[in-house]
Amino acid sequence: MKKHNFIWIIAVAVMTIVSCSSKPTDSTEVVATGEAEETAVDSEERPSPLEVKDGEFAGKKINVHYGSPAVKGRVLWGDLVPYNVVWRTGANEASYVEIAQDVTVEGKALPAGKYSIFTIPKETGPWTIIFNSEWNLEHGHFQYDEKFDVLRVESTPTWEATAQERLSIDIESPGIVIRWEKLKLPITIQ
Repeated sequence: MKKHNFIWIIAVAVMTIVSCSSKPTDSTEVVATGEAEETAVDSEERPSPLEVKDGEFAGKKINVHYGSPAVKGRVLWGDLVPYNVVWRTGANEASYVEIAQDVTVEGKALPAGKYSIFTIPKETGPWTIIFNSEWNLEHGHFQYDEKFDVLRVESTPTWEATAQERLSIDIESPGIVIRWEKLKLPITIQ
């Protein structure tokens, strides 16, 4: 029994010496490095890159975040993006806008804040644009709940001669303009 205890004490002593002699690592540094690598991998694997646009229109600061999907030869309108159904207006998580001051959108008041932006495409006529208070939705329209709608307005799209491969949401006249494939959907902000 004494021999067994002696071996056990020697083993513990060796492990203690080895663990004490190795260079200590700063756990904060390791975590930060791991997060940076993970973020880089996520952005490389993301088929619809995250776009962030900052701008000002009519003296109002506007910030837009959205996933920018590509057409990739697909039929969009009425197929990939069905008519008369809420669309997250982008890819991945819900697209959202942050407006620093109170504004009017298509003539209706919208208080300053962050809002997810959804649209309801129509085969003909104006589309519905929705500003929803639940802006941080991981799965876009799958989590959309109409009871959180702050504002619904309408805007009539135009169809351009040349196609744009990636969806864009730009801060330009008349406020915010959504483009994808041949679609141009202006949203007036004042």
